[in-house]
Amino acid sequence: MVASDTDGMVRVWDPLVRIGHWVLVAAFATAYLTEGEPEWLHSWAGYAIAGTVALRILWGFAGPRRARFSDFVTGPGRVIAYLRDLAAGRAERHLGHSPAGGAMTLALLAALSITALTGMATLAVEEGRGPLAGIVTAQSLPAWAMEMEEDEHEHRARGEEADALEEIHELAANATLLLIALHVAGVLWASRVHGENLARAMLTGRKPAAR
Repeated sequence: MVASDTDGMVRVWDPLVRIGHWVLVAAFATAYLTEGEPEWLHSWAGYAIAGTVALRILWGFAGPRRARFSDFVTGPGRVIAYLRDLAAGRAERHLGHSPAGGAMTLALLAALSITALTGMATLAVEEGRGPLAGIVTAQSLPAWAMEMEEDEHEHRARGEEADALEEIHELAANATLLLIALHVAGVLWASRVHGENLARAMLTGRKPAAR
C-alpha cells in the first residue's frame, strides 16, 4: 500500500533520480551541441554524464524502491506486450517505470556509458589527457582498432586508434540521440494514454496515487 499526500499525490521519484535525470539532459545537450568546441566545455559535459550514469547505476541497487532496477527491469515479452497495449491506448498504468520505460532506462544508460567512455578514451590516446590517461593507450586497445608496431610509426598509430575511437564515440552519441527522441515520444504518448504529465512528475517527484 502506497501512502499518498492529502492532495491524492504520491511521492515516486526521489531527488537523486530527478536531479540525475535533468543533469543528463543538460550535459548531453551541451556535449552534443558543442561538438568539441570549446573542448573544455565538451569534456566537462562528458565527465558529468559519466559521473551521473555511474551514480545512477549504483542507485539502481542501493536506492529506494522506485529507483531500483528490480522494480522496473522486466523481460522482453512484457516490454512488447506493454508497447502493443500502449499503441492501442489501453496500456496498464505503472506508478514507477513501465516495462518500456525500464527498458529505455537501461538502453540510455548503456548508450551514455559508451559515449562517455569512448570520448575519454579518445582524449587519452590522442592527447594523453583525461581520467583514462595512462590507462588507455594505442597499444592497450583491443584488436578491433589497428595493430601497429611500436617503432617510428607509433605517432601514426596513436592517430589512427584515436580516429577509430572517435568514430565509435560519434556513433554512440547519435544512437543516444535517437533513443532520446524515442523516449520523448514515448513519454508524450504514455502521458496522453494515462492522463498524466510524466515529464512534470520527473520534476516534482510526485504522481497521482490512482487514475
